[in-house]
Amino acid sequence: MDSERRLKAAALLCALGMAILGYGAGMVDDAPRLVVLCGLTALPLLWTLWRCLERLAMLRHPKPPEPKAVLTIEQQHLVDSALALETSLEHAPIALFRIDGAEGKVVPLNGNARKLVAPGRASDPAALYRELAGQPGDRRTMIQFDTERGVERALLAVSTLALQGSAQRLAALMPVESELEAEALNAWRQLVHVLTHEIMNSLTPVASLSRTARDMLEECRAALPPDIAHDLVTALDAISRRADSLADFVTSYRSLSNVPAARPERIQVSALFERVRALVGPGWRARGGEVQFSVEPASLELVADPGQLEQALINLLKNAFEASSGVERAGARVSARLVRGGRLRIEVADDGPGVPPELVAHIFTPFFTTKKQGGGIGLAMVRHLVHENGGTVRYARPLGTGARFVISF
Repeated sequence: MDSERRLKAAALLCALGMAILGYGAGMVDDAPRLVVLCGLTALPLLWTLWRCLERLAMLRHPKPPEPKAVLTIEQQHLVDSALALETSLEHAPIALFRIDGAEGKVVPLNGNARKLVAPGRASDPAALYRELAGQPGDRRTMIQFDTERGVERALLAVSTLALQGSAQRLAALMPVESELEAEALNAWRQLVHVLTHEIMNSLTPVASLSRTARDMLEECRAALPPDIAHDLVTALDAISRRADSLADFVTSYRSLSNVPAARPERIQVSALFERVRALVGPGWRARGGEVQFSVEPASLELVADPGQLEQALINLLKNAFEASSGVERAGARVSARLVRGGRLRIEVADDGPGVPPELVAHIFTPFFTTKKQGGGIGLAMVRHLVHENGGTVRYARPLGTGARFVISF
């Protein structure tokens, strides 16, 4: 009611002011200018009086609120279902894209799709869009695309549908690189375990019998013709040496299936890099090169097994050292920084010839090597150690020359 009293008081004052001005104008009939001035002064008072009366009328007779639309139970159920479906699609664990009509315009439909084409994931979103637009409807296939962490594979399912009279395709993209890596790594571990076990079971008696036969030959060597005794000693020596060499070879691969469980702890990345620098730096400097380490920010920390991560970096730098042996004053660079999403990214790059594109898919495979002397275990061990600590390692397309490996946590 306070508002009503104030409005009444304001209206009364306006009316009083107008009455005074009217009386004054009637007293100065011989001064037209004063009459006009009184009239002009009365206009604001008249407008204020009208506004006060209008608001008083609204207070006494308020306008009834507009009735809200009432949905039936079926309509409310449809609305709730649509909202639930929209929320489910937004947070679905796959990337959904809509491909419009013949022009092939690709539109991200949910959060995972927008993240996939945002900076820090797909290196070339336009190329990914072109590949999606070029896929025919109603099929499933495996595609691969470049990301900041390297090449990723994804399962793509495309469906054709018609919405509001226009033909569209719905593309569902599920990145599976990490899952495939984990399954492949586990399969290789089991295979290596079985092979090494069976080979060692066969090698052990061969090596033992060859040594026993040689000892027996030494005892009765005088009774044999010299040429036959010489040939037997040579053959038994060859069998013994090859058995020992093969045993050492198998033992190195057995390490793939016998890596101890990671014992993570909080470590300072700069301190880890200093230890690696002390181990690999002298070899690079002796050849005229240098390994540069950088951490951004300097206080960057990581929870991992320090020994296993250190060994993974040493293996990568050893591989880079051997690959760049033919390049004068070749060097390497190791960097660590935080990237989009708060992920830690460690990058190892060198000045060597790089990896031929046709070999990229095989470089982490156990037993695969392009070196004349090598067992093909170095990069396989790197992947195993990184996976044990919850990370991934990929070969990334180099920015210039050389090879580039990216470890992500």
